[in-house]
Amino acid sequence: MTPTPPLFLLLLCLIGAQATMDLRTAAAMAAGLCKTRPTDLVFIIDSSRSVRPSEFEQVKVFLAKVIEGLDVGPNATRVGVVNYASRVKNEVSLKTHRTKAGLVKAVTKIEPLSTGTMTGLAIQFALNVAFSEGEGARVKSPDITKVAIIVTDGRPQDNVKDIALRAREAGIEIFAIGVGRVDMSTLRQMASDPLDDHVDYVESYSVIEKLTKKFQEAFCVSDLCATGDHDCEQVCISSPGSYKCACKDGFTLMDDGRSCSACSNSAIDVVFLIDGSKSVRPENFELVKKWINLIVDKLDVSDSKAHVGLVQYSSSVRQEFPLGRYNNKKDLKDAVKKMAYMERGTMTGQALRYLLDNSFNPGNGARPGVTKVGIVFTDGRSQDYIGDAARKAKENGFRMYAVGVGNAVEDELKEIASDPTGEHYFYTADFKAMTQIAKKLQINICQEEDPCECDSLVKFQKKVEDALQALTKKYILPKAEIG
Repeated sequence: MTPTPPLFLLLLCLIGAQATMDLRTAAAMAAGLCKTRPTDLVFIIDSSRSVRPSEFEQVKVFLAKVIEGLDVGPNATRVGVVNYASRVKNEVSLKTHRTKAGLVKAVTKIEPLSTGTMTGLAIQFALNVAFSEGEGARVKSPDITKVAIIVTDGRPQDNVKDIALRAREAGIEIFAIGVGRVDMSTLRQMASDPLDDHVDYVESYSVIEKLTKKFQEAFCVSDLCATGDHDCEQVCISSPGSYKCACKDGFTLMDDGRSCSACSNSAIDVVFLIDGSKSVRPENFELVKKWINLIVDKLDVSDSKAHVGLVQYSSSVRQEFPLGRYNNKKDLKDAVKKMAYMERGTMTGQALRYLLDNSFNPGNGARPGVTKVGIVFTDGRSQDYIGDAARKAKENGFRMYAVGVGNAVEDELKEIASDPTGEHYFYTADFKAMTQIAKKLQINICQEEDPCECDSLVKFQKKVEDALQALTKKYILPKAEIG
């Protein structure tokens, strides 16, 4: 008996058989994790006189094979077929067949019309009729994809450009397949962008089946939780073509829908110290602002919990807003977006001294007894000395994070960062990779309770009382009832 090959060998076989398939999709299909997204799919097939009966049979085989790879059903993928030549015939409505077997059987019974080639008329029919709610199309929604696959072998006898544009503007994604002597410019006028993904050509109907794999891939949606292609911090829950995040027991899902916190009641003062020097460049400065807001999303911003301040520095230092000015995420994020780029030198040492002397001062909104966190971002070497200010910030009990991009000096980042350095300093060569740093940077602070404090004693006493009541009900009350 031949042993089952290891998973990596199965993957190699699959990749060899489907060389054009994306590696992640191939891996997902190999593991049985690939589903098709909910779609309203209409095939628009040319059966003009130039398509011989035997060739039309090959088109039907192609349709059947694509359908075999779909999750067919009222709540999954619905399929319709429009047949056209000089006239148009609605062969299969989106509402007609609820099973794959019934759908494939209906496709096998379609007969060619064998007249002219009115492709524009067929697209118009699909837009007005085939994709209408009366024929089974679903209401327009981000969760439902609407797709038309046009198969033709000739030059249309009517205009396709304008009606195809209207169809695309209505939210219909159009794939155009040309066969033999087809007019390629017509295909490009019909298809959605990017054209490389939506225009296909085959030499003859005898090889149209080779496109089956392309459309299996196009409609395939991986189980993103199983493949790891998600950004949930703790628990990922799959849904068709998507996912949602959850948290383990004892943790709370944050407003960003991804992060989890066990510290929902802890207060924290966070100040961003942002490099606005000319080397950052305006387009990257916009990425930095988005990065700040990704971190803000992970905080429980409110009057009693997380307060956030923002300072920008270059050759000078400018406080954008102090701690506590904004006590909800919307206002805070809007203020970050409005930050104007300074575009001068890089005086990181001066900025750190400002943080020490001003940002965490009660006069600037800092709260006594609350954990203080400084997040320093820079993209280059400091033009002044940072050592004394970096050391003093940590001696004052501030938790310091250092984030560097591009030409930032890692030794300087490590000098700024709190211990353990590996958890408090981050570096990437590319501004576009800062999103990954935002995911890794965990600044929620869990403050340990002092068991001697009154609040803790009250909580402990309440737990004991609840336990005693439970024992009383379980063991004492039954005896009283017997008596």
